[in-house]
Amino acid sequence: MALPLLDARELVKHYGNVEALRGASFTAHAGEVVALVGDNGAGKSTLVKCLSGVARPDSGTILFDGAPVALDSPVSARELGIETVYQDLAVAPDLDPAANLFLGRELRRPGLLGRLGVLDKREMRRRAVASFHELGVTLPDVDVPIGALSGGQRQSVAVARSVVWASRLVFMDEPTAALGVVQRERVLDVIRRVRDQGMAVVLISHNMPEVLAVADRVEVLRLGRRVARFDAAATTVEELVGAMTGALTQEDA
Repeated sequence: MALPLLDARELVKHYGNVEALRGASFTAHAGEVVALVGDNGAGKSTLVKCLSGVARPDSGTILFDGAPVALDSPVSARELGIETVYQDLAVAPDLDPAANLFLGRELRRPGLLGRLGVLDKREMRRRAVASFHELGVTLPDVDVPIGALSGGQRQSVAVARSVVWASRLVFMDEPTAALGVVQRERVLDVIRRVRDQGMAVVLISHNMPEVLAVADRVEVLRLGRRVARFDAAATTVEELVGAMTGALTQEDA
């Protein structure tokens, strides 16, 4: 297999007396969906924070494209082409989908108007519509506040926002939580499209059937360490649960 795009080795992270990561390792390759699973308290959230620049590990090594990197802030992660879709979405409900897509990265009008801070809403809308179309995101109206859309549509916009700005890797934290069956499948389809564009997608989920439906590989955390790795096509929900609970062990994780 090709060199991993992201390769975290033996990460350790303490919060006071609590050791959230105890030598955790993780790999993600370009053009794949790799699921990160584990029971509550396994260290998934802490690991993602360390790999997205939100938190810094106390020790360990993170390689990106084979070179050591220091992800000391979300900005440094974004400079490498890494974006994150958080479970709480972090969307602005009073703004329309295009404005949400460019939130914090607004385009300004050319010339004097731009220097005066006037936004180029027409260009942002044009680019947003093109991006939604490319990702297969279907919205009834791109000019209504995002708060008026369904849960699945809001989630799709949040996913699209990260994908548009990412160039290499996207972390997706429980992207289908609290969605209905149809809405969930739409979000999973967006994830597949992102992978097919050559990006690495890291899916954090408690939904094991969903993991096996969309992931290419699965890495399992337990008590702050990676304890197993699986080819999704060759494993079962029972094996994943066994690795998460410690009922099943796997060598050379």
